[in-house]
Amino acid sequence: MRSIRSPTTPSSKSAPAPGAITRPLLQRLKHLHVVEIDRDIISRLRSEFAPDRLTIHEGDALAFDFASVGTGPIKIVGNLPYNISTPLLFHLASFGQRVIDMHFMLQKEVVDRMLAEPSTPDYGRLSVMLQYRFEMEHILHVPPEAFWPPPKVDSAVVRMMLRRRGAAAWRRMKRCWKPR
Repeated sequence: MRSIRSPTTPSSKSAPAPGAITRPLLQRLKHLHVVEIDRDIISRLRSEFAPDRLTIHEGDALAFDFASVGTGPIKIVGNLPYNISTPLLFHLASFGQRVIDMHFMLQKEVVDRMLAEPSTPDYGRLSVMLQYRFEMEHILHVPPEAFWPPPKVDSAVVRMMLRRRGAAAWRRMKRCWKPR
């Protein structure tokens, strides 16, 4: 939390369910933006947090315009669901010029693929695309016992910091690696 607690930097959180990250962030931030699609979670967030502290963007994070959050640099934090983590990471990468850094909890195997070295079994499109765009650091291993009910997989927290490259270079790289 230390690296994401600047109270003056707009922060956005994807997948706020059920508040395990939202509460600690709001203890450190003046205001937080969240993106959520689940109506039950939205209702719970509205009943628990005042609108002057929490802005809720209802909708799909894969379609959300993260550049619409404030006018300056932003930080993005989230617990990303496995089924959309790769497309969401690519979507978020397109807002890289606005992002100071991103912190995500993901399934450990996804983090392993993100950080994989060339000539290893985990190295692939995800590794190439994200390593081109970001410096990444494995922050924390989260075992299944940290959740209730415990999942059948391990999780990990990763920090992603933008490499300063031009937007044109990013568009060229994306064209080279389009899925077939």
